[in-house]
Order: sequence, then C-alpha cells, then structure tokens
Amino acid sequence: MGSYYYLVSQLPYLIYGQQPPMSSEAFKELARPLLDAQDAALLDLVSTGPDSACAEPATSCGCVFIDNWREWERVLRLNLAKQRAVKTKRENTILAEPPCVPSDAASAAAKAIAAAESPLEGEFLLDKARWNAIDTLQGIGSFDSNAVFAYLLKLILLERRASFQTETGFAEYKSLYTSIVGSISPAGETK
Repeated sequence: MGSYYYLVSQLPYLIYGQQPPMSSEAFKELARPLLDAQDAALLDLVSTGPDSACAEPATSCGCVFIDNWREWERVLRLNLAKQRAVKTKRENTILAEPPCVPSDAASAAAKAIAAAESPLEGEFLLDKARWNAIDTLQGIGSFDSNAVFAYLLKLILLERRASFQTETGFAEYKSLYTSIVGSISPAGETK
C-alpha cells in the first residue's frame, strides 16, 4: 500500500449529491500511471455492482479495502432482497440469509430503502448508505490506495445519481403503475 500523496492531493473534494467533477473512466486514466502495478490492476475491480451471485462472498482480490467493500455491498444486497420480499409479501421465496457482519448499517439501510416513499427516494437512500460505508471502510489514511479506491467508488455513485432523470422516471413509473392496475380486475384477479 504505497503513498499516493501527489495524486490524492490534487483531486477535487467530493460532496455527496454534487455533479461529478470527472467521470470514473477519466479518473482511472488519470490514476493508473501514478499507481504501482498491483493497485493499478485493482482499479477495474472497484464497482457498486455484484461480481456474481450475492449468496456467497466474493473471492479475495488481495486488497482489504476492496474486499471489505464487496462484502458490505453483498450484505446490503442480501438485506435489500429480504426487505423487498417482506414488503411485497412474497412467500416461498428462497433467499440467502444475510450475515450480521460486516455491518448492521447495511441492514438498517435496507430497511430505510424498502420503506422509502418512492423508488427515487429509495435510490438516494441506497447511494447515501453506500457513501457512508465508503467513508467508514476507508479509514484514516488520506494518501494511500484506500483513498484512491474510495474516491473512485464515490465518483461512480455521483455518476449514478447524475444519470437519474426524475421527470422521465416518474412518467415511466406512472405508466407502469397504470398498466399494472389496469391488468387487475375489480375482484383482484389478473386479466
């Protein structure tokens, strides 16, 4: 875990909810030549998406920060699946039981997200929970590989938030809702 003072000190400070100052791909291009070979190779493993099925922990990549992030994300996704199954009253759904570790924060976040008043609010809560987890997992090192990987994750979250199109999403939501409601007869049967 080398020191990346030059790289990290020149980066714009990120605030949750702001427009991303650069794309995650531009950041990778900027960072890759300044990182040692092992850390540069790990940049492509940094994401918010599952690497595979969430039921089992991901194989270790050799970086404690990335491994801990992937496990936190896995636990969050398992908790979200559990909360959504409860909310939609789906019975006979076989779900992997989420572990209590690495953080009860993932369970609390999943409950808040499932209780959100709208899908958009749920997405904002999801990304805020991720942002907070990144801060926690990064630790106190400001100029190490953890800071570089945390910065990349935060850029990915900012890009994701910037991609939300509220009006288009709401119109699509209303259309889907009307379609679903229209397909149910007054007796509660699907047409």
